[in-house]
Amino acid sequence: MALLPPSATEDARYLLLTRALRGFADGLVSVLLAGYLTRLGFTPFRVGALVTGTLLGSAALTTAVGLAGQAVERRRVLFFAALLMLVTGIGFAGLSAFWPLLLVAVVGTLNPTAGDVSVFLPVEQAVLAETVRGSERTAVFAWYNVAGTLAGGFGALASCVPEMAARLGGIDPLAADRGGFLFYAGVAAVVAAIYRRLSPAVERAAPAGQAPLARSRGVVLRLATLFSLDAFGGGFVVQSLLVLWLYRRFQLSVATAGAIFFGAGMVGALSQFLSAKLAARIGHVRTMVYTHLPANLFLVAAGVVPSASLAVTFLLLRASMSQMDVPARQAYVMALVPPEERMAASSVTNVPRSLAAAIPPLFAGILLDRSSFGWPLVLGGVLKALYDLLLLAQFRTLRAPAEP
Repeated sequence: MALLPPSATEDARYLLLTRALRGFADGLVSVLLAGYLTRLGFTPFRVGALVTGTLLGSAALTTAVGLAGQAVERRRVLFFAALLMLVTGIGFAGLSAFWPLLLVAVVGTLNPTAGDVSVFLPVEQAVLAETVRGSERTAVFAWYNVAGTLAGGFGALASCVPEMAARLGGIDPLAADRGGFLFYAGVAAVVAAIYRRLSPAVERAAPAGQAPLARSRGVVLRLATLFSLDAFGGGFVVQSLLVLWLYRRFQLSVATAGAIFFGAGMVGALSQFLSAKLAARIGHVRTMVYTHLPANLFLVAAGVVPSASLAVTFLLLRASMSQMDVPARQAYVMALVPPEERMAASSVTNVPRSLAAAIPPLFAGILLDRSSFGWPLVLGGVLKALYDLLLLAQFRTLRAPAEP
């Protein structure tokens, strides 16, 4: 991690490592999930319902952490979240009936998306923002997201291993998929051990009796509302459902989809290194909008083109720009609020994202049940493009303190 900003502490290195490990595990199971549930006999509607359950559960847990604010110890929250991740992996590996799986999906940490939507995210963001100087915050968030995106890409690629094991080794496909979820549980155990190594410096106490967002409530709520619109659009195109759409539309296998999302993860990760440079030159908000808007137009195009090669091309073009807004967005939020309110601010801006993203997979599942056309991609792209325009209109003149 020698390329991290000079002021980065050892805790920053630990968080980049845990983000990479969780990203790999999430990338693996997000590709496996749809195929695994289909093998269990679930319809696209039930697959969508389970995806919705995972996102709703993440939102509820993150809400609880956000409302608790600084009253909870960050290290303890992260450690117990890792234990919940372990239980989630074991539950998905061991259960096959819909309702028990739905319960595990709601209370667990399974992530069906290509990004991070779990309770880990706001706590890690709040800690990470304080491990470097303010002028280097966007850079360290870029590294944090690159670690997760790169690892998620390799995890997506690794999703072909269970299928290869089933074909070449004569292993039952369901058993091979269950091995992937047990691997997810094993990663959780490693992550929990790393969290135990975080220093006491990651804790930050707020003044007695102070509300979690006493000074920054207005701007945080405005941002949370806009981020919710973005996430609502993104909920139509979570990675697990894109795998299902590629299969139903073009008969692409899980292994092929895994290779595609590996490529998407690679180009998405590398693009984030440009985020800090763009933010320093044109500001955080313009960096977010000018990279995100073209990506959403590519998403719409992927949904309407008639061939697999064109659809994959547009999905890769989208991936080359869709993640560049993430480090700029995270650094922008952290810069706008005082240090003692960062965990609450991160929770409040991420919880609505999780809630908003939880509803569309159910409708996407219904759409895919009735048609193989890319309606989920079109709807998602249009809604996310609307978010970009509204964000630019409302926040283009509000610069974070660290911006020039």
